[in-house]
Amino acid sequence: MKKVSIARVPALDFGAKEALNTICTNILFSGKKIKKVLLTSCVAGEGKSTMAARIVFNMAQRGKSAVLVDSDLRRSMMVKRFGVTGDGEIKGLAHYLSGQCEMTDICYQTNFENVYVVPAGRDVSNPIALINSPEYGEFINQLSEEFDLVVVDTPPVGVVIDAVEISSFVDGVIMVIEYGKRRRRELQDVVKQMRRSGTPILGCVIDKVKVRSLSEKKYYKSHYYYSHYGKEGYYAAEPKGHVSEDEGGKREE
Repeated sequence: MKKVSIARVPALDFGAKEALNTICTNILFSGKKIKKVLLTSCVAGEGKSTMAARIVFNMAQRGKSAVLVDSDLRRSMMVKRFGVTGDGEIKGLAHYLSGQCEMTDICYQTNFENVYVVPAGRDVSNPIALINSPEYGEFINQLSEEFDLVVVDTPPVGVVIDAVEISSFVDGVIMVIEYGKRRRRELQDVVKQMRRSGTPILGCVIDKVKVRSLSEKKYYKSHYYYSHYGKEGYYAAEPKGHVSEDEGGKREE
């Protein structure tokens, strides 16, 4: 298997680690059949890509082999954001689905134990045609046989339809929502779209929450992150403006 190095990993404080532990524990308790999980959001900038990577790293630390599949063939930022480097050209999903390489050419072992990545490859003008191909579903299924968990990062469902199409190939969906930015009707419309595929929505991660704002509303009384497992799944929050180290203060996607 080819190898790449990840230079930048988002830093987390104690509270964030505990919230992330809760999220990953609840994924594991969703059942043995939940091995392929899709992450999406309403719009760009809500933190879904970073959350997908955090889940992979957390699972790897638990001794689980986890692979992050970047299925954003329109505007992928994974290679740049996490400083992914390798020998020669880093081929990805778009290369494989367009017949330019083999399946084994796009799954990379990283410099972190149990962490594997499948980059998106080059941007394409018509990603739906590639995503709907039999090769995509076969590839995701193959990964689920080789790894304990497959985490699929997709474009925002409120912007393009890619995530809905991809959801038919996974076992469950996690929505990443920025706290205080989405209206109820907007969330309802997005959930309705995702449910059309018949794939269950495992839960929602509430992202970028000010600790003080939650305290003022009496949701909890500690200095840590809010974390809860409810009827619809698992929820977690992080401080407003928390970004990966390489973003220079920009919002995460």
